[in-house]
Amino acid sequence: MRRLGLEREMVDPAVYERTVGRFREQEIALPTFAQLADPTTIPGRIAGQLAAVDPSAPHPLNLFRGHWYNGLDGRSRTAIPVHVVLPRALTGVDARIVVALGDRFPMIGSHKVIAAYGCLAPRIVTGQFDPTTQRAVWPSTGNYCRGGVAISRIMASRGVAVLPAGMSRERFEWLERWVADPADIIRTPGTESNVKEIYDRCAELDREPDTVIFNQFSEFGNHIAHYALTGRALDVIFESLRATEPDLQLAAFVSATGSAGTIGAGDYLKERHGSLTVAVEALECPTMLENGFGEHNIQGIGDKHIPLIHNVMATDIVVAISDRSTDRLEVLFTDPAGRDYLATRLGVPSAVLDLLPSLGFSSICNVLAAIKVAKQRRLGPEDVIVTVATDGAAMYATEVERILDRDFPGGFDAIAAAETFGEHMLGADTDHLLELDDTDRRRIFNLGYYTWVEQQDVPIEEFEARREPAWWTEMRSVLPVWDAMIDEFNARTGTLEAG
Repeated sequence: MRRLGLEREMVDPAVYERTVGRFREQEIALPTFAQLADPTTIPGRIAGQLAAVDPSAPHPLNLFRGHWYNGLDGRSRTAIPVHVVLPRALTGVDARIVVALGDRFPMIGSHKVIAAYGCLAPRIVTGQFDPTTQRAVWPSTGNYCRGGVAISRIMASRGVAVLPAGMSRERFEWLERWVADPADIIRTPGTESNVKEIYDRCAELDREPDTVIFNQFSEFGNHIAHYALTGRALDVIFESLRATEPDLQLAAFVSATGSAGTIGAGDYLKERHGSLTVAVEALECPTMLENGFGEHNIQGIGDKHIPLIHNVMATDIVVAISDRSTDRLEVLFTDPAGRDYLATRLGVPSAVLDLLPSLGFSSICNVLAAIKVAKQRRLGPEDVIVTVATDGAAMYATEVERILDRDFPGGFDAIAAAETFGEHMLGADTDHLLELDDTDRRRIFNLGYYTWVEQQDVPIEEFEARREPAWWTEMRSVLPVWDAMIDEFNARTGTLEAG
């Protein structure tokens, strides 16, 4: 259980005591998962102090902003998570495609703060990570390692980012501002699809003393946090829509798999609404669809493997999206000529246009997959598909410049905008979509064996146990245990009572 991040009891009391001292010294309090799922339960004193805290600063109170209810300014708190309902003029389908916006999360502008916290907090309160002596290693394809580095800095601890060298320049520039030492940014070969190279480097680091690897692909705190936080947030959004239109039904939840943390929200929604769970990958690397391989630019989707925390047997549909589409649509959504075309020729409302820069590459990938599912299932105006925008265009400015130079050397004008929209939005068809039967699920599940049992030494019994729905239900029962341990930890530090 320790390897999976599922400990329910104290592991090392000495580490625990040193960590209590560090958190008391740095005036750090930990939010419970229940508080992040429903931030109205955050203590009033903390909520009051947050108003004066810069959301982009490495301030301990920003841990209490690690939820979906941050306002458009990143400071205020909303009753309903910030989201956008994409109109038919943009999507070409009658179904409501609803996107929760992750760029309002603190410090990194991405909902990967949830994943980093979900992996770290249980390790803290069970005495498995010592910020006074150990360094935290965060393997990632971009945003998760930024979340981990941010939290490490809050703890006055050393955080190490491990990510492919081919990720966007903006990610590396952010890391350079936040790490204690440039050597704490480790660039591994390749791009999105080169996850094994990340694992190999982490295996080397793990042999060094006083190093803890927080592997988002295999630590179930990532799944649990998204199940509890992202799942509930999307449910709140859906119910807010249904409050005014009672006939609406939740048809599907769509998520690019990446570490397979976010897709855990699909389990929450399926339990409450019977909705489909749709997993998305890059067409250039169709791992789930074809046991395939390749390289792509939908940054945020690590592939060529099946994450250990992916509940494959609860997945209903797999869709592949080409990075050719996400590249060009990022230009359409951010370039003035593209936005003018959307407004004047298609009539996309300004309120929607204003939020399109909140969609990064993987976010656009999710939207396109939702369109394909709507067409495949012939969904109508009473059907709702929910998805998430992991991050926004701010992480891809230099990528957009590169795409413009490569694909639009004559400039991006109204004609280019019309062609881009026609080919990649209206032209999204039902190709590269598979509705899974039991045989397909077993095939995808079995593919994980080679990474986790053969390469990462997960016992075959632990690997196989994940086939059964009851295992996942029981596994998530650890959540209230962790919250109780967080409350006890905060009581020991005294930080919540101070000031």
